[in-house]
Amino acid sequence: MIDFFIVIILFVGFLISLGFMPAWIKKAKQIGLKWKDMNKYEERFVAGSGGIIVVLSFFTSVFLLVGYSAFFRNFFGEELLKLFALLTTIIFLAGIGFIDDLMGWMEGGISKKTKILLILISAIPLVAINVGKSVVSMPFVGPIELGLFYVLVLIPMGIVGSSTIFNILAGFNGLEAGQGILILSSLSLVAFAIGSPWLSIVVLCMVLSLLGFLIYNFSPAKVFPGDSLTIAVGGLIAVTAIIGNFEKIAVFFMIPYFLEAGLKIRGKLKKQSFGKPNQDGSLGLLYGKIYSLNHLAILFMKKLGVKSTERRAVIMIWIFQIIVILVGLLIFRGGIFG
Repeated sequence: MIDFFIVIILFVGFLISLGFMPAWIKKAKQIGLKWKDMNKYEERFVAGSGGIIVVLSFFTSVFLLVGYSAFFRNFFGEELLKLFALLTTIIFLAGIGFIDDLMGWMEGGISKKTKILLILISAIPLVAINVGKSVVSMPFVGPIELGLFYVLVLIPMGIVGSSTIFNILAGFNGLEAGQGILILSSLSLVAFAIGSPWLSIVVLCMVLSLLGFLIYNFSPAKVFPGDSLTIAVGGLIAVTAIIGNFEKIAVFFMIPYFLEAGLKIRGKLKKQSFGKPNQDGSLGLLYGKIYSLNHLAILFMKKLGVKSTERRAVIMIWIFQIIVILVGLLIFRGGIFG
């Protein structure tokens, strides 16, 4: 049975993100927190770090859920400790991303070593409560008890990996927010199917907050997400998978990011994901070779004889992500819907 109060609370995040974003855009430009839109022919600067409003919208929704649970319907129950560990990790990650934004990504931001160290620290709340199951099933071997190795090593590594790799497939208006919506919506479905409705609802709080943001972020963007969004959303993907004990399917959903990482390594991590803007609004290839899924989308459109625009490139990557998700749900359906 649908609880309409929960539905209303979910849309609070959407409305806050949608309603407060214009004020953030104005203020960010006033203080000089703006970045060049690299895929536009004419020089254009866009407000940065809008992800901080998304994170605040997410937290508002979740705390309203906590209040509703405490006073009217106790649907969190014993899971409240896990929830607060999740929230602590995400706010820490968002803070890391926001500081990185303020230091300027074009100037290098926080050093890679420092960023990894800080992200490792953000995993402490999950390690402290010994979240997740340390038993993993290995092909041809069966269940293996990893014990403290899972808690002290694999959980922090998972947070670092997901937080950093989610930031790698970026550079086009709306891409990161849309990817976050698709992956988190799928994980929310998985969480609900395996009997963790509270986790499903919490993840949907972020999905709705991202939807409000996407309205301003889709091409032509009025605001960019910044690391305050990408690091936090990447971290939430990992935390959700760890708490829900469905790490395998979450890793499968991230296939586009592993492909992107491979292409970036091909370019020795120096090649940018942007396209080459043309006067007619189309995008050309920035390099002679492919170093990003963004470049691959542009090339694919050119092969089809279709005008290669930023919007179309983003939609193509979203379609690819949806296909990956559907295949993942099909492969793992026994463990999810069985």
